[in-house]
Amino acid sequence: MTKINELVFQPLPYSFDALEPHIDALTMEIHHDRHHKAYFDNLQAAVKDTEMAGLDFHNLLNHISKYPVVVRNNGGGHFNHELFWSIMSPNGGGAPSGDLSSAIQTNFGSFDNFREKFNTAAKTRFGSGWAWLCVKADGCLDVCSTPNQDNPLMDVSDCKGTPILGLDVWEHAYYLKYQNKRPDYVGAFWNVVNWAQVEANYHLAIK
Repeated sequence: MTKINELVFQPLPYSFDALEPHIDALTMEIHHDRHHKAYFDNLQAAVKDTEMAGLDFHNLLNHISKYPVVVRNNGGGHFNHELFWSIMSPNGGGAPSGDLSSAIQTNFGSFDNFREKFNTAAKTRFGSGWAWLCVKADGCLDVCSTPNQDNPLMDVSDCKGTPILGLDVWEHAYYLKYQNKRPDYVGAFWNVVNWAQVEANYHLAIK
C-alpha cells in the first residue's frame, strides 16, 4: 500500500534519446520532466494537509468519484505516466510470449487482431486520452480508451479493469515528431513496447 504523500517522482528508466527514432528525445524530456512532473506536483499540492494525503493511491483511484476533479486529473496523470514509461524500452518491440501471448490469443484470436483493436482505440479517441490493454475482474483481457487522464482503475471509467499496457495519445506525447499524424505515432509505438514488463503486469493483475 502506497500512500499519496509517500509517492516519489521517478526518473525515466532509460535516457531521453533511448527510444529514438520512434519517440524523439526532446518529446521524452518535455513529456517526463514537465508534463508528468506537473501532474505529480499538482497532485501533492491538492492533497497536502487533507485526509487524502494518507490514503492508498490505488484505492483512491478506485473511488475517484468521491474526490475533487483536480485529484482525479492529476492522480490519473501521475499513475498513467508511471505505467507508460515502464512499458517502453529501447530493446522493445516484437510480440509477447508466454502466458500473455496465450491470453491474447484466447481473447482476441491473434496478436494481429489485438494490435488492430488497440490501434483503433488509440486512433479514434477524440481529443486527449489513452488507449489501454487491461485485465477485467473476470481475468479476461480487454482493449478500451479513456478521455483525458482517466484510466480503467477509476470508478468513473466506462471500461473497468487493471491496466497493463497504455498508450498516451495526448498531442504532447507525439506532436513534435509526428504533428497531426497520430496513426504514425501509434504505429511506431509497437517498436518500443516492453513485453516482459507487460507480462509481469498481467501476472500481477490475475493474482
